[in-house]
Amino acid sequence: EAAISTMVGMTMMRTWVEPVVAGSQVASAFYDTALLLVVKNYYNQTNSTAPSHLLEDAQQKAVSNFYIIYNLVLGLSPLVSAYGLSKLGDKVHRKIPICFPLLGYLGSKSLLLLLILLDWPIEVMYGAAAFNGLTGGFTTFWAGIMALGSLGSSESRRSLRLIIIELVYGLSGFLGSMASGYLFVGFSDRYREGTVLVSCSIACYAFCLLYSTFVLTVPRTAASCAAKAKSVEEVGGQVPACTGAEESAHPSENSSQAPITPSKLIIIMLFVAAILYDLAVVGAINVLPLFLLREPLSWNAVQIGYGNAAGYVIFITSFLGVFVFSKYVRDITMIMIGVVSFSTGVLIMAFVRWTFLFYIARAVMLFALIPLPTIRSMLSKHVEGSSYGKVFVLLQLSLVTTGVVTSTVFNKIYQSTLNWYSGFCFILSFLAGCLSLLPLSIVAIKQRSTTGSFQILTK
Repeated sequence: EAAISTMVGMTMMRTWVEPVVAGSQVASAFYDTALLLVVKNYYNQTNSTAPSHLLEDAQQKAVSNFYIIYNLVLGLSPLVSAYGLSKLGDKVHRKIPICFPLLGYLGSKSLLLLLILLDWPIEVMYGAAAFNGLTGGFTTFWAGIMALGSLGSSESRRSLRLIIIELVYGLSGFLGSMASGYLFVGFSDRYREGTVLVSCSIACYAFCLLYSTFVLTVPRTAASCAAKAKSVEEVGGQVPACTGAEESAHPSENSSQAPITPSKLIIIMLFVAAILYDLAVVGAINVLPLFLLREPLSWNAVQIGYGNAAGYVIFITSFLGVFVFSKYVRDITMIMIGVVSFSTGVLIMAFVRWTFLFYIARAVMLFALIPLPTIRSMLSKHVEGSSYGKVFVLLQLSLVTTGVVTSTVFNKIYQSTLNWYSGFCFILSFLAGCLSLLPLSIVAIKQRSTTGSFQILTK
């Protein structure tokens, strides 16, 4: 019995996606810092005789233009493959939408290392972005992670389960960001700047690919769990009963479970709210690195690493928020709390002129992560388990497409308002965040009318 229990426990551990999430996010944090600083150094015009403020503005616009094209390629290229890979994940194997993007990550990040070592032109990174996107990119990868996370949880605990995955994502990004600045400059006396940092990123992605391929397993279905229990009973053993996660993973295989009747209005409004909120977040986050590099802040590599790390703290506070709020309020209320938290913080960011005020703005955004994973949790409760991959990737494609357009528009607005008011983009993000509350209000009203209750949204 002890051996069987140990075996079952090890099998359960192999269904955890957290090691993949952690490793890939540490790698991503390393890569993001390395790419920003490599691009900045590439466009550094220190030999120019122009005044320093004009030099800085020219560098800002050059870096901004690079990221406009880079983000366009990175965001649009997954449109070719993301849906197909996710459909394969639903029909063939759940690991396909995870392993393919990791392979793309490994190849595209290797190109940055070659760029540093061989002095290739910075335009090579457009090709790296295209390769990353054509193998699925973050769009497919995250949809695959969310699908596995949803299959491995019951409906009552799904919001908490998905925010735990986001917490692991955030903590890993925090640690990666804290170390990234030091790794970028720490070995510059022996290697070219960025060589060690990008090599560490590649090593992390290699680990994730190997773990996903040979260790990670898909959560068992209710049918397979029942069959396993029966076989063990025949030899007098015991296994833990199937969890709600396994019962809800494939409802079509559980005859006792009533079919889900989707509410089209709720699904549409959740998509609209997610898109508007993502517009607000992407708009602010895309111009934030440029905002930090120029006056009045003029941060260096180490300060940028600290700033990125501060952004990841919201993963901890958002997790704690879901852990507490889920006991007292419904999902839709938690989403609204998160939207208000982000909108208030980004409004403060528009007036940042000193470093301490930046960290105050970040502190106010303490629940900013709650909306998107909770929206995914709500969507999963309105569709069948066999469609999780398709629904999540459609949402992710919507977010990515919105992000690409937003990134381009906000970068252009930032360039136009650079000398007038550099925080103007943050005000636009605040307005977009407020707009996302409208479809969320419609969802709340619809839920009240469905349950026939007009009480406050509490459990």
